Amino acid sequence: MESEQAAADRMYQVIARKYRPQTFAELVNQQHVRTTLENAIAQNRIAHGYIFSGQRGTGKTTVARILARCLNCVLGPTAAPCGKCESCAEIGGGGALDVIEIDAASNRGINEMRELRESVRYRPARDRYKVFIIDEAHQITSEAFNALLKTLEEPPGWVVFVLCTTEAHKIPATIASRCQHFSFRSVDFEELVARLEWICQQEGIAADAETLAVLAQVGEGSVRDSLSALDQAIAHCGTELKAAEVRALLGVFSLERLGQVTSALQEANSARMLELVDELVRNGHHLQHFCRELARYFRNLLVARIAGRDTRVIAASGQERERLASLAASFSEQDLTRYLQLTLDLFRDLQYSLQPRLHLEVGLIRLVEAGRLLPIEQALASLGGAPGQTSPPPAPPTGQTKAAPTLFSEAAQAQPSGAWKERLCAAFAELGMKFSADAVEHSEVVESGGVLEVRTPKDYALSMRPADVEKALKHLGGDRRKVRITFVETAAAVGPPPAPEQQDDMTRRALEHPEVQRFREVFPDAEVRGVRSLQQ
Repeated sequence: MESEQAAADRMYQVIARKYRPQTFAELVNQQHVRTTLENAIAQNRIAHGYIFSGQRGTGKTTVARILARCLNCVLGPTAAPCGKCESCAEIGGGGALDVIEIDAASNRGINEMRELRESVRYRPARDRYKVFIIDEAHQITSEAFNALLKTLEEPPGWVVFVLCTTEAHKIPATIASRCQHFSFRSVDFEELVARLEWICQQEGIAADAETLAVLAQVGEGSVRDSLSALDQAIAHCGTELKAAEVRALLGVFSLERLGQVTSALQEANSARMLELVDELVRNGHHLQHFCRELARYFRNLLVARIAGRDTRVIAASGQERERLASLAASFSEQDLTRYLQLTLDLFRDLQYSLQPRLHLEVGLIRLVEAGRLLPIEQALASLGGAPGQTSPPPAPPTGQTKAAPTLFSEAAQAQPSGAWKERLCAAFAELGMKFSADAVEHSEVVESGGVLEVRTPKDYALSMRPADVEKALKHLGGDRRKVRITFVETAAAVGPPPAPEQQDDMTRRALEHPEVQRFREVFPDAEVRGVRSLQQ
């Protein structure tokens, strides 16, 4: 019959375990941890207690095992274990008698810690050091930590404790003060992609840069998570990985799918948002997962808008960063910040929603409505100043350019073009952009020197954007003439102030204040119902 060892050799070993680093030289990132530990071993300044903290899959337990090999190798203590002796082989395989790994998630009580404390008293069976690796150490109870406290403070010379945790703040201060603390960092995107590419070469797997980027994004800085995703992708796709198939397998949304949201925002198209949700539901996508991906997408757009396309802050390939920067240029930082916050709020609400489709539909429509908002300063400036005051020229809505100072003098020589106005109205109507069509209806369209100028009342500023006009021109046959939008003043009736005899002195002084008069002019239908002193 086949021996147990032969049977074990034939069993498949997952990639995350097969390519687990066995020496400090094989580590991905964590250079600060590697250098410190190597120097400590070389100088024989080995501590009796260590805390390794950091997010999942960054190498905490792996480094603990490497440290154990360095301490117990026949050539050691050495920063470069041979990997061939019995100690190195057994530690690498997880079967060393003197390297005890404890899962604190299931061994967290005081009785387990008392047993550990008793075990510490005995010398190693064979090796130089007895190493205790306690995983998920933050789950140990307070009573159990108290039982371990004295042992951690003054252990025998042959004992080393390594506490691995994803939540270092839950380790009691009395324990942390007796250990050296190493904080493990998430792995850089480029380093993770390089590691995945190397492993694919070793395994004979064909994967392009886009596919590797998808796998690295899934890991979110965790090597183990990315390698698990790679294993899953190989099982599904075979020896040739394609980005579209890997995305569908792992539930990752492409930039094209997420870009449908920004396209709908640019067009202020609420109906397209509803269609998008319907497509997600019919295709069986998890709506909360889509919302999380959308939040990450808006975050990346905001970072690209602020830091540019060459930033390393975005975990994406160079080609994707290029596309994100191009999309981000269509929005302001304020818009993207608003979209990101609304999406985060929506993601939070979806976690407890009994009607996720309804919540997502409303949330995406709110994004469209938010795109029509203007800063209060810009809205006030666009409506003109108070009598006797000179107001600055109105700031155009997001994406629009200010008219040149000589615009009206140039336009005085221009001739109205009714045909163009009718064609623009028809184009907007066919595109389903009712507000833009209404804005053109109340505007004056003139053509001068190859420039199409649209003079629009400021009341319609939100519905008249250069991008919308260019879209309408494209709909009419790809006309590439230059578009210039000018916002003109509109008369606004100002309601008369209350009669002086009906006002007390405080009310009269308040209503005569320039800022109050300005607001009454901007909002003519507003009613002052009372005046109160802030000192009251």
